[in-house]
Amino acid sequence: MNCAPAIDNRLSIEKSDPGRRGLWCKNPLRAKASIPAALRRKSALRLPELSEFDVVRHYTRLSRLNFSVDTHFYPLGSCTMKYNPRFNEEAAALEGFAALHPLAHDSSAQGTLELIHDLSARLVELCGLDAITLQPAAGAHSEFTGLLLAKAYFEAKGENRTEIVCPDSAHGTNPATASMMGFNTVNLASKPDGRLDVEELKKHIGPKTAVLMLTIPNTLGIFESNIEAIAKAVHDAGALFYMDGANLNALIGMVKPGDFGVDLMHLNFHKTFSTPHGGGGPGAGAIVCSKQLAPFLPVPLVKKSGSGYVSDFGDGRSIGKVKAFFGNTGVLVRAYAYMLAHTPEEFADIARCAIINANYVRSRLLDIYPSYSKEYCMHECVLTPGADMTGKGLRTLDVAKGLLDRGFHAPTIYFPTIVHEAIMIEPTETESKATLDEFVAAMRDVHDSGMADPQALKDAPHTMPVKRLDEVQAARQPNLHW
Repeated sequence: MNCAPAIDNRLSIEKSDPGRRGLWCKNPLRAKASIPAALRRKSALRLPELSEFDVVRHYTRLSRLNFSVDTHFYPLGSCTMKYNPRFNEEAAALEGFAALHPLAHDSSAQGTLELIHDLSARLVELCGLDAITLQPAAGAHSEFTGLLLAKAYFEAKGENRTEIVCPDSAHGTNPATASMMGFNTVNLASKPDGRLDVEELKKHIGPKTAVLMLTIPNTLGIFESNIEAIAKAVHDAGALFYMDGANLNALIGMVKPGDFGVDLMHLNFHKTFSTPHGGGGPGAGAIVCSKQLAPFLPVPLVKKSGSGYVSDFGDGRSIGKVKAFFGNTGVLVRAYAYMLAHTPEEFADIARCAIINANYVRSRLLDIYPSYSKEYCMHECVLTPGADMTGKGLRTLDVAKGLLDRGFHAPTIYFPTIVHEAIMIEPTETESKATLDEFVAAMRDVHDSGMADPQALKDAPHTMPVKRLDEVQAARQPNLHW
């Protein structure tokens, strides 16, 4: 006899029971409150009538249906879903940071200004560059800021450069940002090994080239071994070398981008410095640059003056603000806590462990999920379904759906777009060998079950509240009720 309780999948409005409510507090202002007629609803809005306990249970149950980095291994390649230490949250919640008014005078915000100043100095040192802004709210916003810097720099030199060069292995935000900024994007095809062809690059850069935007390591999980030759070719053309630093987790502490010729780069704090991804909330990015670009950084910056810290508004060449105040300082506090928790040597260990984990997964799956690259990867690996699976009509999407039935969120799929049926896996350094072994076992079980019964895998998932949806229709008409 099955005694398991039935799962109540009704919407909150369907659970409504007239007269139910949570705690009701008398408010002496309520009787005096008056809503202007123009703002009053023309018809009554029906809201669920539930007790507080009903509401808590309803949303707690819904939250348990989610995959999250706190509850599951989240192997999204290119997204770096690493653990967010709870200590970071405690630091950000300290009253001195959390309760500080954004318009407080510098004299009343010395702790926050010192944090921003020290965090900036540490990130500049880590990247081997000269200056930084912490204002941008995310990676793509950082790219936008970086290209604003480049534009201002060339305008100050009296040069009209209209082209941005991006390889096909770049993050999609690179050409998107370039286009949004009014630049013409020049796309370069990768060599068979996944790297940028230096000789082909030289054919496409010249007086019109403003910036080469290069993701390092690239989205194939490969480091550009000809990086110094690439930097020289860009600089010989008078252009700037921009590094998309979204994958810095693979390099942090081991190499400084400024040392191999990078002029400016962005940082994704949620990818490298363990801050939350946001889920619609605030994020944080940064643009780190060489001294030739420093005068154009957004203001204010923070500088040390005597025994304290003050806002610095530059010499008038700044591109202006890209975000209110100093950016999302609550996220910056989290990143600072993470930095203080690690020595330079430990940062290098983070990168090494991320690389080891990715190669461990790759090596355990190579016999049934071939790799795009024939060499070791960096922080992430790109695999594909084998010929035995594709011969039975099975696709990457089927693998992803099959993993859901086995308790794992799917890796990134169909990206990078230059790899047919791509499965992009990034374990990060925070996952244990035991967890990786469980994931590998699930991937192998998906393969074996698909070979035994292809149609069953094509119909997966079987255990989720929402079963297989039409991908196009689901994007246009989300299934919010089952």
